[in-house]
Amino acid sequence: MTHRAAKPQVHVPYDSLDNYLEFIKEEKLNLEIYFGSRRFDDLDDSAIRKLKQKLDYNPELTIHAPFMDLSPGAVDARVRDVTIRRFMDIIHFSEILKPQAVVFHSGYDKWKYDSRVDIWLEGSLITWGIVNKMASDAGIKIAIENIFENEPSSLRLLMEEMNSDNFGICFDAGHFNLFSAAPLPQWISALKPYIIELHLHDNDRTADSHRAIGDGTFDFKLLFDALAGKDCIYTIESHTVEGVKKSIQRLNSY
Repeated sequence: MTHRAAKPQVHVPYDSLDNYLEFIKEEKLNLEIYFGSRRFDDLDDSAIRKLKQKLDYNPELTIHAPFMDLSPGAVDARVRDVTIRRFMDIIHFSEILKPQAVVFHSGYDKWKYDSRVDIWLEGSLITWGIVNKMASDAGIKIAIENIFENEPSSLRLLMEEMNSDNFGICFDAGHFNLFSAAPLPQWISALKPYIIELHLHDNDRTADSHRAIGDGTFDFKLLFDALAGKDCIYTIESHTVEGVKKSIQRLNSY
């Protein structure tokens, strides 16, 4: 394991942060802050600066970008333009917060695109070319998260086509467990060179329940053994305080 595993990040929605701020500051948690779509237009530079002031203990940060209704690989150019503008807004806010990385969803679903990876990739390269340039200029890495992918080839292809040291993968253990038809070693073999962050949560393969590490069926030992020696950002995505505490304890045991 690497040094970052000793003090992982904890995923928390921006809208919920005040509810947990006392716990967060007491534990001096590193954070991944999720900015959802519902109230995104209420945000401005002033709100982001106030957020930074609240986090006065100087935690390490990542940001999770909005994703609802957005489509980075959209065929419709207007839909893609809206997506790009949203993504550029989150990179702008990140210039204030100075996160290590911003996590985005890939937008690929084989049912939506009729397994035409080429169609999704064409729009994706337009979107990510613009957004990655802005992020790279600001010294912020981009991490693309697996969601509905049932095997890793589309994400591998995106990484190869982007061919940027600033552009990598956020491997989500819970989403793999729920949606993948391919075994974990196949994912690691395809994506290991590009993985810069891990989303760590568990489920029993019936729902994306975001349980604590070890409370479901995902093989965390296999994952950590396969990534031994690789410097990743470790982000706990359990959705309860108890689940976060349990996940931190179990992560340290690995």
